[in-house]
Amino acid sequence: MTTTFNTMPPSALRRPTVRRSIIGVLAVALVLAMTGCSLVKLGYSQASALAYRWLDRYVDFDNEQSLKVRHALDDALGWHRRTQLPDYVQLLARAEAEVAADATPERMCAWAGELRSRIEPVLQHLAPTIADVARTLSPAQLASIEKRFAETNEEYRDDHLQRNLQRRLKAEVKREIERAEMLYGRLDASQRDLVADSVTTSPYDAEVAYAERRERQQDVLSLVRRLREGQSGRDDAIAQVRAYVSGIDRSPRESYRRYSERVTAHRCVLASQLHNSASAAQRHEAAKKLGGYRADARDLMGDAAS
Repeated sequence: MTTTFNTMPPSALRRPTVRRSIIGVLAVALVLAMTGCSLVKLGYSQASALAYRWLDRYVDFDNEQSLKVRHALDDALGWHRRTQLPDYVQLLARAEAEVAADATPERMCAWAGELRSRIEPVLQHLAPTIADVARTLSPAQLASIEKRFAETNEEYRDDHLQRNLQRRLKAEVKREIERAEMLYGRLDASQRDLVADSVTTSPYDAEVAYAERRERQQDVLSLVRRLREGQSGRDDAIAQVRAYVSGIDRSPRESYRRYSERVTAHRCVLASQLHNSASAAQRHEAAKKLGGYRADARDLMGDAAS
C-alpha cells in the first residue's frame, strides 16, 4: 500500500536525501530511515553521524561549527526518538492494516501527504542551529556549497538527463519498479508493463525537475547569504529559517507548483493501480515489511526509555 512512495517527488527516495539542499538533508535519516531501510535500527542509530558527514561534504565545517552541528544533530535524534517515533508506530500500524484492501488514487495521495508532513517538524526543531551556523559561514564555505551543488547536479544529469530519450525513459521505469519492489517484492510482467505505460504517459519532465532543482539550490544560497550578511539579530535569523522550512515541500514558483500537482496526481493513479494489482502474496510481503518497521520503531522507543 505504501506504493505511496511513488506519489512523492522523484528525488525523495532515489538517494538518501529529502531535498538535495543544505537544509533538507537534516531530515534524511531521521525521517526516511523509518520508511525505506532494511536495517532501520542500525540506520536510525547512525542517523546523526550520517547526516553530519553528508553536510560536511558541502560546507567543510570548522571546529566550532562542527561541534555545534554534531551536538544539534545528536539532540535532534534524541528528540525525534522521544517525540516522533510513537507517531511513526501508529502510522505504520495504519499502513499495515490498510495494505490488504484496495486503494484509490485519493487515498494514495493522502498517504503521500502523511509522509511529507513528518519532514517539517524535524527541520523546525533544527531551525535555531541552522540559523546560527549559517550566520558564521565564510566565503570559502559558500563556495564549497556551490561546488558541491555543481557536482551533485552533474550526477543528476547523468542519472536523469541522458541524451538518448529511450535510455532516459528506461532508467525512469527501472527506478519506479525498484521503488515498488522495496515494498511488494518482485513485480510480475503485467505490473512492470503497468509501470512502463504510466511512465510513458506521465507529465513528469526531468528537464523541468532539473530546472527547479537548481532554483531551489539558489533559494538556499540566497537564504544563507541573507543570514550571514544581515544586520538583524538571532531571533530574526531563526524566523527566516522557520519560514523557509515551512514551505520546503512547496515551490515558491507557481508554474512549478501546478506542474508538480499534475505529476503527483499521475503518480497517485499509478500507486493505486499497482497496489490494486498486487497479489495476496505481495500484499503479505508489504504487510510483513511494514510490521518489521513498526517493530523496529517500538524497539527504538524502548531504547530511549532505558
